Amino acid sequence: MVELYLNQRAMRTDAPNRVLLDFDATDDPAHGEQEGVAYHGYFGQHQYHPLLVFDGDTGQFVTAVLRAGNAHASAGALSVLKRLVSKLRQRWPETKIEIRADAGFAVPSIYEYCEAEGIHYTIGLVTNPRLEEATERLGYLAKLTSILKTRCEEHPKVRFLSETLYEAGSWGKKRRVIYKAEVLEKGPNIRFVVTNRSEEPLALYDAHYLQRGETENRIKDYKRALRADRLSCCAFLANQFRLLLDAAAYWLLDVLRERVVKAGYKRLQLDTLRLRLVKIGGRVRQLVDKVRLHLASGHPGRRLWQALSWTTMDVHE
Repeated sequence: MVELYLNQRAMRTDAPNRVLLDFDATDDPAHGEQEGVAYHGYFGQHQYHPLLVFDGDTGQFVTAVLRAGNAHASAGALSVLKRLVSKLRQRWPETKIEIRADAGFAVPSIYEYCEAEGIHYTIGLVTNPRLEEATERLGYLAKLTSILKTRCEEHPKVRFLSETLYEAGSWGKKRRVIYKAEVLEKGPNIRFVVTNRSEEPLALYDAHYLQRGETENRIKDYKRALRADRLSCCAFLANQFRLLLDAAAYWLLDVLRERVVKAGYKRLQLDTLRLRLVKIGGRVRQLVDKVRLHLASGHPGRRLWQALSWTTMDVHE
């Protein structure tokens, strides 16, 4: 899977300036006696807890690792990161490597490894009383500004960012923490990010952390369109294999989606793409030197298939 990613990434540019690795974990509910299934208190269910990695710039799937249901979000992440860094530096020695993740991956072992290897990290941080105390003034300023703005506009959005040096008990040294105080229609929103980057707080948050939410959309595609959460085999290894098969299917549909975008159509979710291009009625004829797809003249997906075929092959009416 990683070799596939490296080869496809190289097709975009021989040696990218940077590779941004988005680490995330997702819950796969289980309803049987599968090996490795366990109860997870945060999700409140019996499940598996896979680790997924995407390229944050291209959206390409990098790898998927199945884990027991009660595994911590960061379990095995450092081992996966080390292997990916080794592969990336073997292929592109001069390429900068960055990692982005949510608060589940905020563990000292990842910080220390990244700092030792010259890797930039931007990772969410769970709040605690000490961090809340650091943001108290900024939060008050955000609330006051919101109250003043409500006189001129309805539901104004107010956002301030600042930074502090913070050291958790298990860290061993102080690290830079960016914090955001925001007031939305539903109320205050406080966020913390630990990082070894040097940009100003606003630029850092917007350019290097805000887009992390896009990973959630990729996971949604992976689970909804490809049924990656149907890990119903009895054996753990069999379910890991199913997870990789679903990842391979993601690659096929994602490449197809990119070609549709190049043909001038808007980007589609993978479940929509399946319904319009794959799960359709038609006739496929495999000839000696070509494959022909026959659709009804009034087929709703006909124009989309034609646009797609113009990017890859000759079109025959």
